[in-house]
Amino acid sequence: MNEQTWVPDFLASLPKSPGVYRFYDSHDQIIYVGKAKNLKNRVRSYFRAKQEHPKVIALMRRVVKADYELTQSEYAALLLEYNLIKQHRPTYNILLKDDKSYPYICLSKGKFPRLSSYRGKPKAGAEYFGPYPNVESVRKALASLQR
Repeated sequence: MNEQTWVPDFLASLPKSPGVYRFYDSHDQIIYVGKAKNLKNRVRSYFRAKQEHPKVIALMRRVVKADYELTQSEYAALLLEYNLIKQHRPTYNILLKDDKSYPYICLSKGKFPRLSSYRGKPKAGAEYFGPYPNVESVRKALASLQR
């Protein structure tokens, strides 16, 4: 990792609150967006001297600046992260860049409304609840709702 003079001040400024953090490269492009329920702990983990994961090592070699945005809850952080990834398409956010999207619960309109799991762009004629962090959480919510 590069020695960067801004890092100690940045790490000291991080609160122990939920939010979203962004890492930038030398062209001022967002290369990674992440969320955390505790920004201080999560972001500090990237700046440890001994990193083991090759993706994190490669990412941190390119980071020249970082910032964060506080949110009211983990859920708000999830929504903000999702929107920022879709908007900026950061290089290192592989999981959401592959055109997969977070799952939602869909309530269709009409004479016989139906609850179901849904991924993709919302369509007219239905109401959407979410996003959920994974499909399993949608299945559990649907099972609970249908009981």
